Amino acid sequence: METNYLTAGPVSQKLISQLVEKMSHNTDSGGHSIFLGQVRADEIDGKSVKAIEYSAYVEMVNIEAENIKKKILSEFPDVKSVDIIHSTGIVSAGEISLLVFISAGHRHQAIQACSKTVELIKDNLPVWKKEIFEDDSHKWK
Repeated sequence: METNYLTAGPVSQKLISQLVEKMSHNTDSGGHSIFLGQVRADEIDGKSVKAIEYSAYVEMVNIEAENIKKKILSEFPDVKSVDIIHSTGIVSAGEISLLVFISAGHRHQAIQACSKTVELIKDNLPVWKKEIFEDDSHKWK
C-alpha cells in the first residue's frame, strides 16, 4: 500500500535518497531540514520492544497531511515544499517509521517548519501504534 503520505513497512533508504535527489533540482531552496523517526527498542515493564505495528485511517491521513502542509506553507512563507511519509504495518526497532522533509529558501525556516510539522503529525495524523515485545505480546500506544 502506498499513497502520497503512507508507505508499507519501514521508510526505505531508497525513498529517502529519492527525496534528497529531487531536492537537488529545486534551485530556489537554500536549506533543507529532514526528520527521521526511528522505532526505539524501549523497555516497558521489563519487556523490550522489538517492533511497532502501525495502522492508519488512510483517507483521513491524506486529508490531515494536506491540512498540515497548508498550515506549514502559510505559517512559514519561505518554505517551498513539505514532504511527509509515515509507515504502516510492522517496523522493527532501528528502522525508520516517519520522514519529514522540508525545503525552504533559508535554513532557519526549514528547521522551524520541520519541527512544527512533526508536532502537527503527532497531534493530528490518524495513525495508531501497537508495540510488539520480544515475547510477542503487545500493547497499544
